[in-house]
Amino acid sequence: MGLSIRAYARHRGVSHVAVKKAIDTGRITPLPDGTIDPEQADAQWAKNTVHPRTAVPPKASPRARAPEEGGASLPTNLGTGLGTGGATLLQARTVNEVLKAKIRQVELAEKKDELVDRARAIAHVFKLARAERDAWLNWPGRAAPMLAARLGLDEHALHVALDAAVREHLAELGEIVPRIDA
Repeated sequence: MGLSIRAYARHRGVSHVAVKKAIDTGRITPLPDGTIDPEQADAQWAKNTVHPRTAVPPKASPRARAPEEGGASLPTNLGTGLGTGGATLLQARTVNEVLKAKIRQVELAEKKDELVDRARAIAHVFKLARAERDAWLNWPGRAAPMLAARLGLDEHALHVALDAAVREHLAELGEIVPRIDA
């Protein structure tokens, strides 16, 4: 017969909730009668519990020291919190809080109508550019009669020349790729 959950919690120096959580997650296994064998549970607790790592102080950082002559170099990911070069829990929480603050700023800007919907803006610019193009395509037809009368030229020949020049110019403008920076 083993210890109760509360008695084992006192033995470990943790709360009974931590012991229940360890049982629920399978880190320790109770005996068939629901009690806990302290020796077996201590071994399972040590084996199955990941202890939080703390950052290495800057002066003791292995990256700051050069490897000793003839000695092996130290891994560069020590003190990062994760074995693969990840962030510590504190760094991850900081990044998370910064991200939440940025999201709140965007939401506030949306509520203040300070933001423009990208798709609507692009559609509006396209509509304006098409209207500008159409106005230029119609211009030779309106301007040719007035210019031909002033200059004493053939109206049809002037209209054809102006139309060709405007279309050539619009074709050059159509080759320009707009750059939209975010």
